[in-house]
Amino acid sequence: MMHRYLVLFFLFLLVPTTGLALNEGLGKTPPEVDRRTPTATVSGFLEATHARDVERMPHYLWLSHLPPEKQRVEGARLAKRLMFVVDRKLWFDFSHISQEPDGDPADPLYDTLGQVPLGRGMRDIRLRKVKGPDGHPVWVFSEDTVRAIDALFAEHGSPLMEKLPPMLFVRPFGMGVLELWQWLGLALLLSVGVLACKGLESLALRIAIRAASLTKAGWDDQVISAGRGPLRFVILSFVAAGSTRLLLLPPPAQRAVDVLARSLAIVSVAWFVLRFVKLAARFIEQKVASQTGADEGRVRGLRTQLAVLRHVVVVATYVIAASLLLLQFEQVRNVGVSLLASAGIAGLVLGLAAQKSISTLLAGIQLSITQPVRIGDTVIVEGEWGWIEEISLTYVVVKVWDLRRLVIPMAHFLEKPFQNWSKVSPELLGTIELFADYRTDVEAVRAELKRIVENEGKHLWDGKVQGVQVTGCSERTMTVRALISAADSGKQWDLRCLVREKLIAWLQKQPHGLPMMRAEASLPAVSPLSPSPFTASPAHPGENVVAAPGVRRE
Repeated sequence: MMHRYLVLFFLFLLVPTTGLALNEGLGKTPPEVDRRTPTATVSGFLEATHARDVERMPHYLWLSHLPPEKQRVEGARLAKRLMFVVDRKLWFDFSHISQEPDGDPADPLYDTLGQVPLGRGMRDIRLRKVKGPDGHPVWVFSEDTVRAIDALFAEHGSPLMEKLPPMLFVRPFGMGVLELWQWLGLALLLSVGVLACKGLESLALRIAIRAASLTKAGWDDQVISAGRGPLRFVILSFVAAGSTRLLLLPPPAQRAVDVLARSLAIVSVAWFVLRFVKLAARFIEQKVASQTGADEGRVRGLRTQLAVLRHVVVVATYVIAASLLLLQFEQVRNVGVSLLASAGIAGLVLGLAAQKSISTLLAGIQLSITQPVRIGDTVIVEGEWGWIEEISLTYVVVKVWDLRRLVIPMAHFLEKPFQNWSKVSPELLGTIELFADYRTDVEAVRAELKRIVENEGKHLWDGKVQGVQVTGCSERTMTVRALISAADSGKQWDLRCLVREKLIAWLQKQPHGLPMMRAEASLPAVSPLSPSPFTASPAHPGENVVAAPGVRRE
């Protein structure tokens, strides 16, 4: 290793003895040219070339192999070509470029900035430390790099670039990485791309609709409907990723465009999946409901399963799309690797912290499979009567009869009892209990009930069950129960109210329909000389008589 350093040191000392001064054809070095360190040389070269400063550009290259009279013109031309190549194929990372005048201790005469493809191999882009005109060491692009500039430009550049006006190569946005012609090209490609994507989408959908008309499945129609919109942005992402290559963007800008294009494609695919799931669920529900003789309970059960499964797919789509978007960034991937290293502990902690949430999600999936309740079921929960309006992964919304919404955790339906009036079928029996006098004609009540359900209640009664029974009695009244049936809970409630109202009105018109209170009074014997107003007759002393209710005399 010591011999190597000695050889390089003697080579460095021999440079000025060759009789060739560094770029002697360029004349005096401008004072603003700083070549003391590799970092100063690279930053100065980029600043001069992007500003098209023909006075400064050649001073950053090794041009001693050229005749002195050609060094200024050829130096400016080669500097612009080198700038064009490195801007598009090699983005300098200043964190890896030495900031010391002595350069890299491992190779004090050279500093390799990177490699650019050339032919079937790679060409090093290097700096070399040489003695400047004032005898102090300076850093310039090495001779082998300068000699390869024309070959590199022939492979990665374009002769058209040298014919464009210099004003198109300025960077209008301060420290931006894109030149003016590239900004104009992006705007033009974006405008043309949007119009082209609309046309391509219209053509693709027209062909798909023509093909779908030849089938009877119906699924292809849902795919076409879901693709209307997302397909356009998927095409736009591919067009943007491909067409921007024509602009020869710098690596950071091209990476940013590629990330945006991939993000647009991911969001578009997620959008398509969400729309397709929604349309497919509606298609399945309508197809089952349209079948002749389809059971309403089966339709509501299918609607419940589709609702829960749709929520699962939606959540999974959001999670996967967000993960793919974040994994495009190196920092996130590094964090992901670190997290995977501690996945066991993190999984245990998250499992303990989110056990209730996880159990709720599992309860939602279990409810969609076992179906103790379905969307549209009539239930009584927490003392409230209503209908199941919405089922999500974590809660159930019950629409109460007075239009209030009762939000109940999913686990409640798996852990606590509740009433489901339409679990098997929506048909229900309803009862109306009345308290009537003992002298009420029960057969007449039966006839009146039949008349009510066949006339005023015919739009509510399903025609199956109607009857009257005496179900109880007390010392004053007897209990008469009317039994009626209806197609669902809503009609059953309205029919019960109607029958109750009509039967009460009918009982009011009967001479012995409504309950009457009775009492007996026992009176002792009284003298005929002292007649009592409560005595039935003076000729029958001590006889029991009927008195006013609650009145007793001794």
